[in-house]
Amino acid sequence: MFVVAGASFAQTQPPAEQAPATEPAPPANPTPPANPTPPAKPKPKPQPKRILGMMPNYRAVSAGAIPPPPTAGEAFKLATQNSFDYSSFVFVGITSLMAWGIEWPHDKPAHPELGTGAAGYGRYYWRGFVDKADGDYLVIFALPTILHEDERYYAMGQGGFWKRALYAASRVLITPNYQGHNTFNAAEIFGRGISQGVSAFYYPSQDRTAGALSKKFGFAVGRDALTNVFREFWPDISYHVLHLHHQPDPPPGTP
Repeated sequence: MFVVAGASFAQTQPPAEQAPATEPAPPANPTPPANPTPPAKPKPKPQPKRILGMMPNYRAVSAGAIPPPPTAGEAFKLATQNSFDYSSFVFVGITSLMAWGIEWPHDKPAHPELGTGAAGYGRYYWRGFVDKADGDYLVIFALPTILHEDERYYAMGQGGFWKRALYAASRVLITPNYQGHNTFNAAEIFGRGISQGVSAFYYPSQDRTAGALSKKFGFAVGRDALTNVFREFWPDISYHVLHLHHQPDPPPGTP
C-alpha cells in the first residue's frame, strides 16, 4: 500500500525547473575581422568642357574614363573646336598685343618689320592666328591620325601635387596610341616643329633663323605642358577653392 501511494505521489509532482543555459561571455579583446573593408576613396572630380567658363577643354578626359580611340572625324572636330572657338580669337588678340607692344609708341616690339599702329597690330594678329590654327590641326588631327596617336589629355585626378604635375607636363612627350599603350608623343613634337617651319614663310627674315624658330618651338611645347598641368588641377581648384560643382561630361568625340 505504501509503495503504491508513493508511486502515485511521485507522478503528481511537477517536473523540476531546469536552469537556463548561460551564454558564453564575450572575449575580453575581440579580434577585428581578418580583412576589414577599407574606406572608400573620394572620386576624382570630372573635367569640364570649359575652364573659367571660357577656355575650351574639349581635349581633356576625366580621370578613370577610357573612351575608344578617336576617329579621324572626331580628331578633326577637336582641332576645329580648339582653333576657332570664340576664346581663340581673344587669346590671339592678347598674345598679339603683347608682341606688338602694350604701350604705344613702344620701344622694342617683337617684330619691328611688321610695323606699328593698327595696321601693324593686324599683321601680328593674323600671323598669330595662323600659328595657332596650323599647330592645332597638325598636333590634334593630321599627325595623330597618321601615327595612330591619341592626343587627348587623360587626367590623373588623384595623388600628390608633384606626381600629378610631373605626369601632366610629361604628356607632351608621352601619349597613348590607339591600342592604349604609352608611346613617344611624336605628333606633339613633330607637329609643333613643322608648324614653326611653316611660319618661316610669313614672318620677317630675321625670324627665320634656327635660333628664332627653336625659341618659338620651345615656347609652344612649354605652353602645351603648362596647359596640361592647369587642366589636371582645374577640377580641384574649381571644387575646393571656387566651390563650383561640374556635372560629368561625356568623353571628347562622343555624341
